[in-house]
Amino acid sequence: MHEPTSPRPLHGKVAIVTGSARNIGRSIACRLAAEGASVVVNGRSRPEQVDATVAFIREHGGTAVGCLADITEEDGANRLIACAIETFGRLDILVNNAAVRQEADLATMSLADWRRITGVVLDGAFLCVRAAREHLIASGAGAIVNIGGMTGSSGAKARVHVVTAKAGLVGMTKALAWDLAEANVTVNLVSPGMIETERDLSTAPAKPKHHAVHHPLLGRRGTPEDIAGVVQMLCGPDGRFVTGQVIHVNGGAYLP
Repeated sequence: MHEPTSPRPLHGKVAIVTGSARNIGRSIACRLAAEGASVVVNGRSRPEQVDATVAFIREHGGTAVGCLADITEEDGANRLIACAIETFGRLDILVNNAAVRQEADLATMSLADWRRITGVVLDGAFLCVRAAREHLIASGAGAIVNIGGMTGSSGAKARVHVVTAKAGLVGMTKALAWDLAEANVTVNLVSPGMIETERDLSTAPAKPKHHAVHHPLLGRRGTPEDIAGVVQMLCGPDGRFVTGQVIHVNGGAYLP
């Protein structure tokens, strides 16, 4: 018989969510905290946003701490993981959410433009996973959730760097699932599409070109909370037999 799930299935767990001061990352951090996890909220800059997310979690009865760290640098990624261990004594969940989604024409795209995107999405995820690996294994039920993007599967105009980075994250997810399966660490990717967020115009366009091409079958755009619910499931006891998978959350805007 299936045992009833605890009302707080992540009680006692510790999670890191990169890029979690706002939007989807913030919703994921808040959801994991609401389900009982102690959460490290991360941002590269804007400490006031990190502090606001930590304060929100605490005001609603959760446990959280903020950590400013640039995960594109080894020292930054190592410091982020160390923050969880030094503060909470363990690490069970790593959510690689940090991303930059600028648009740029191929004809004018510089190598610096390319590296800025791939550095956050791919290098950042790799460095965090490498630094977290031994702690996730020690958990006995570790979980990594990478946050991809619909255009990583569908393609999109003026996004060769973003599409490549997000598609690469799919490959990384599958490779890590193989590497970590024996240690009972699950690795999955959640691919959001057409989500209503507050866009920082320095890192993302106000109206991405691909939004004019794709239309959710459900007749609405999603919310950050729609993504957070799927991530929470993958991090909890109901997700322990799911690994190496790409889960699309886009209201039917893209059907793989």
